[in-house]
Amino acid sequence: MSIATFAVALAVLEAQEISYEPYFPLFVALLEIPAIAVGLWLARDKTQTLDLKKTLHEIFLNQGVLLLTGALLIGWWAGDQSQKLMPFFGNLFYGVLALFLLEMGRVSASRLQLLRQYGAFIASFGVIMPLIGATLGALFAPLLQLSAGGTILLATLGGSASYIAVPAAMAVALPKANQGLSITSSLAITFPFNVLVGIPLYSALIIEVMV
Repeated sequence: MSIATFAVALAVLEAQEISYEPYFPLFVALLEIPAIAVGLWLARDKTQTLDLKKTLHEIFLNQGVLLLTGALLIGWWAGDQSQKLMPFFGNLFYGVLALFLLEMGRVSASRLQLLRQYGAFIASFGVIMPLIGATLGALFAPLLQLSAGGTILLATLGGSASYIAVPAAMAVALPKANQGLSITSSLAITFPFNVLVGIPLYSALIIEVMV
């Protein structure tokens, strides 16, 4: 699951003053694990031999999951005392997000040339799968009794693609797999699509239905 896409969705909700469940960052960390597991399951009939120890290490102790889980535990332990740090982190959030999106845009543009090699399939896959994932996320949200904001976030997470934790884990588990294919799909197609089209679309449809 893309932390950057999630951050953009948070910024959109805050700009529109739409409330959401405060525990939602936990989902970002937890959903990385099934994403890696599903990727390994889809590749189960391949000829590569899995290194179980390294694979489990990447699934549960990769940098993304570890940092997110650690931050959540620190926030839980600090409680209300962490509010003293909000002026620092809160005011910097949008500036850092803008710089990060500029860098992601640069990286995405550098990957576009690989579309000539992979063709229209990877481009269509990078758009269709986010729509399917977002739809499933939105349909699952009522089971968790989420608010409209929470439903938008879950749809966004369902439609996003990981380009840090999952590729790193897959590189260890399936060293012979074409890593450029997944990076191109997630960075050059899915990420820009979600930022420019997906999040506004998910927000508009969910608000129309729930509000």
